[in-house]
Amino acid sequence: MVPKYQKEIANDVVFNLEYNSERQHLIIPEYGRHLQKLIDQATAIEDRVERNKAAKYIIQVMGNLNPHLRDVLDFQHKLWDQIFIMSDFKLDVDSPYPIPSREVLQLKPDVLNYPQNFPKYRFYGNNIKYMIDVANKWEDGEMKNALVKVIANHMKKSYLSWNKDTVKDDVIFEHLLELSDGKINLTQSTEELLNTTDLMRTNKRVSNKIMPPSNQKPKITKNVKSNNPIHKNQNRKPL
Repeated sequence: MVPKYQKEIANDVVFNLEYNSERQHLIIPEYGRHLQKLIDQATAIEDRVERNKAAKYIIQVMGNLNPHLRDVLDFQHKLWDQIFIMSDFKLDVDSPYPIPSREVLQLKPDVLNYPQNFPKYRFYGNNIKYMIDVANKWEDGEMKNALVKVIANHMKKSYLSWNKDTVKDDVIFEHLLELSDGKINLTQSTEELLNTTDLMRTNKRVSNKIMPPSNQKPKITKNVKSNNPIHKNQNRKPL
């Protein structure tokens, strides 16, 4: 009997099972292990002409795996970059595009300098501080008074949005005095801000979205009399 047709020993088969944890790490797992093995085989080909043919064949296979990207700009460029990456930059073939390098791919982008603001009263937000700074630069007059009043009312509204409770106007005036570095002082003013109830109603109206008319369920009315005319045979007695 030919040896390859002999019955295998079950224990040996189980003992020689190949687990993924023991296999080589996949650089781009989306393409699978079979494509990774094709690239490894192409890398091991000594003849450069045959190696170029194998690389082009692998590129076609990679393109067939992503048919929805064929019309995307520079899709072929992306595939060639990926084949070099999956070969661990060991594949030596003629590429129609610049060959990427390991150093370029490992470069980290520069850290963005985000504006870090840590206000004392975070529930007001940073925009309130910007508005207060603008108001400090204006000359005294009706325009500045109107802007200060708008800022104070908005501060009260923001306070009530995060602190579901009533707040006195004196508290808002003290916070405004502190945030403006003592330049806007309304603590001795007789000006009254908007009512707390109105502001709470406004916040609730904004938070609860109104259902559009198209999503409203039709009302079902019962015991509605029909206006249709009576059929001539409707009251006919059975024979």
